Amino acid sequence: SQARMVYVAQNANDVAVSYYYFYQVAKLHPEPGTWEKFLHKFMTGKGEILSLNVSFGSWYDHVKGWWEKSKDYPILYLLYEDMKEDPKREIQKQLKFLEKDLPEETVNKILYHSPFDVMKQNPCANYTTVPSVEMDHTISPFMRKGENIKS
Repeated sequence: SQARMVYVAQNANDVAVSYYYFYQVAKLHPEPGTWEKFLHKFMTGKGEILSLNVSFGSWYDHVKGWWEKSKDYPILYLLYEDMKEDPKREIQKQLKFLEKDLPEETVNKILYHSPFDVMKQNPCANYTTVPSVEMDHTISPFMRKGENIKS
């Protein structure tokens, strides 16, 4: 009952593109097929792509469900796009929500280690230590671009 949760959402366009590449790389998933077919399955939450239906469920339902829960439970709902725009502001939001006070030096270390390009080089974040039979990085790196699609 005292747990606090931080939920990070990202816009559907970017998630769909990321999923598409992830499905090509992660061998536990079936082949995604063409982009057009994959996008249709992603948008409808239906199709042969098992994990869109079962493992992860509908992306839309997931995001909406956590948003609804944030009205009744201590959930901080953040947007990836906001984190990229102003990382320090978003870290401060998290600290306030978690009722934590960190020295400026520690916040600066978090800011240093959390940008996409730094995390992309970190084996603890980029999955390069996962065996190639499970995740084939020759197809695409797990962490590709970290950019937001321009609408």
